[in-house]
Amino acid sequence: MHQFGTRGSFGKVYLGDAARAALRSLGPHDPPVFTRMPRVDEQNWELSCETEEVKMTISSSHYWGFGLFARCFLNRIVIEGSLPNRARFAMDIVSSLGRNPWEPFRVKAFERATSGLMEDHTSSWNGLISLARESMSDDIARLQDSAHRMRGVDEAGDAHLDSADEDLERAREALADKNAPAVERALSRASSAIVRADPDSDLGSMERELLGD
Repeated sequence: MHQFGTRGSFGKVYLGDAARAALRSLGPHDPPVFTRMPRVDEQNWELSCETEEVKMTISSSHYWGFGLFARCFLNRIVIEGSLPNRARFAMDIVSSLGRNPWEPFRVKAFERATSGLMEDHTSSWNGLISLARESMSDDIARLQDSAHRMRGVDEAGDAHLDSADEDLERAREALADKNAPAVERALSRASSAIVRADPDSDLGSMERELLGD
């Protein structure tokens, strides 16, 4: 995460795919801070990273085989923030990782290390994913209703509403792929287009004045 020789660099750290996916889910963020430095074992560490919305702590340690097997390391991911944000990050971690992060190489050893059965881990992750899906689906439906209500109100704004409809369709496709960042980008574009289509909004009014000039 730092180039060797730069201030703050100290050597190798093996993050693994789960930790990398978790950090990617945060989007833009400051460099992580290690709260437990790796020593002989580059896969044994703890780091913290945060954005304006959430704080994430990831700790890595072996759960079987005394750290001799790369497949038997446990990443504990703790996310602090609002429940909708935590749920969206969990969904994006699964999407970015391309596999279920709660399915270990050695099930019994993993259950002992985490003090939880596989059914519990599966239920917890799927619960967050379902919550994120429902939240973003509601956002899509709300913006779609706004676009429908404004259709035909102002002829100049219908082109913006067409653009909003296209972005909302992209949001649905991204949601089907469990791609939370893509959903949020599409929703942001759709929201902006709807505001521009509204002749009573400051932005919509300004655009019409410029077109009139």
